[in-house]
Amino acid sequence: MILNALPGMGPITLNRLLALFDDDPVAVLEAPPARLKQARRVGDAVCETIRNWRRHFDLEREEERAARAGAAFVTCRDPEYPPLLREIHDPPIGLYFMGPYRPRERCIAIVGSRRCTLYGRSVAQKLGAELARLGFCVVSGLARGIDTAAHEGALSVDGRTAAVLGCGIDIIYPPENLELYRRIAETGAVISEFPFGRRADRQSFPMRNRVVAGMCEAVIVVETGVHGGAMITARFAAEQGRTVFAVPGRIDQASSAGCHQLLRDGAVLLTRVEDVLEELNYRAPTLPLPLAGAEDGGGEVPAGLSEEEAAAWECFRGGGILTVDTIAGLTGRGAGEVSAALMMLELKQLVRKRPDGSFEAAPSGG
Repeated sequence: MILNALPGMGPITLNRLLALFDDDPVAVLEAPPARLKQARRVGDAVCETIRNWRRHFDLEREEERAARAGAAFVTCRDPEYPPLLREIHDPPIGLYFMGPYRPRERCIAIVGSRRCTLYGRSVAQKLGAELARLGFCVVSGLARGIDTAAHEGALSVDGRTAAVLGCGIDIIYPPENLELYRRIAETGAVISEFPFGRRADRQSFPMRNRVVAGMCEAVIVVETGVHGGAMITARFAAEQGRTVFAVPGRIDQASSAGCHQLLRDGAVLLTRVEDVLEELNYRAPTLPLPLAGAEDGGGEVPAGLSEEEAAAWECFRGGGILTVDTIAGLTGRGAGEVSAALMMLELKQLVRKRPDGSFEAAPSGG
């Protein structure tokens, strides 16, 4: 917590120091300047900050504020720390958490412009809901526009969502998202690497973006201009070896220009949630079944279905439009077996085949 809050100490410098002292923060704080300077690019200013850390940081006050807020501080050595985030070259040495959930795996980020169109907002909300139904944790930055829509989509189906802040965890930014902040903290996770009271600035937002990208296996960009903050998140994701998806938009709108640039640069085209499943090559049992109780296809499994038919039927609980290959990936069964099961479900009027060869739950089914 101390090293995490010291001014002028970037995550790269902190990780170099921890590597020098075998990940022992107490040893870093107690080390003499000569020893500290053995770390690359550590000079007199860093040594002075570490040796006189009490001038810069009130540990007792920070612990009191965390206790009052119900926040937890998780270090990078803790099992509750997001595992994928450890893999990047400059992970935060610790994170503050509000809420009961600790994102560990199957995290997908949805990011985009604050000044989004109605189309962009609708897409972000739909993707957030569909991914959450499939058991993914939807990660975003609690910002206006696309971020807000993504969080709301996940919450609308009682799914998991995590908000990564570019400020202290006690600061609600933007202020109109106070209620959204509270809803996420009730069942999901609000996350920050910054100490209490830290205001957002031009430096903190890119730092937040690297955490969003780093803790996820993929980043979906819905709408952004070519110089938008979501482009920074996408760049971090590409550098960290994550998959970058981009949603196409109108060619005459500036809010789509960034996504089109990403597509030209090699991002994966995303027009439906199945594109994510296919690109990430999800196979059961690593991917959970969709959450029950969705507005389409919810309820009990119809009686009289074989094991293969029931497995295929379960995939439609989220109300999605699915291909044979997608269902095969979700169930872990062969395409031929799935095709036969779908044919029987179609005869029983539980699913219907669309003109493009995909399938959806029939209105009278389930």
